[in-house]
Amino acid sequence: MSENSKQVILTYEGVKKVEEELEYLKTIKRKEVTQKIKTALSFGDLSENSEYDEAKNEQAFVEGRIATLENMLKNAKVIDDDDIKTDAVSIGSTVRVKDLESNDELELTIVGSAEADFEHMKISNEAPIGRGLIGKKVGEIATIQVPDGSIKYKVLEIKKINNK
Repeated sequence: MSENSKQVILTYEGVKKVEEELEYLKTIKRKEVTQKIKTALSFGDLSENSEYDEAKNEQAFVEGRIATLENMLKNAKVIDDDDIKTDAVSIGSTVRVKDLESNDELELTIVGSAEADFEHMKISNEAPIGRGLIGKKVGEIATIQVPDGSIKYKVLEIKKINNK
């Protein structure tokens, strides 16, 4: 299996979350899965043992996730707060925009794809909205193609991610 060496862009907060998940999987989840396998083995005949199959599948998932997270950290480019500029939208920027159609204001944080979380308004730099906002300055309008057509956001404010 070849390793995926794509650079992963993370904020310090993102690195911390990846490290916490990795620690949890390595220390707690691995032990839980090992115990499930031992319990399932005690049931005997493996040919009709769904508990064993489930536990082995879970083990494969956990080990795969550990490898993914380790690879992510190995290839991480961490966005330093000092590197985030407030003159134009970039990865690590929190940007307040106005939707020119609905007049709603939104506050979005532009992050690397590994940290994207639409529920918390963390938008990937690779997603259409993130790509459309990158490089825009306060007062500029970004016209962004989305599946339903296009949206226009006027950039109202740009600040560093940690200055919320």
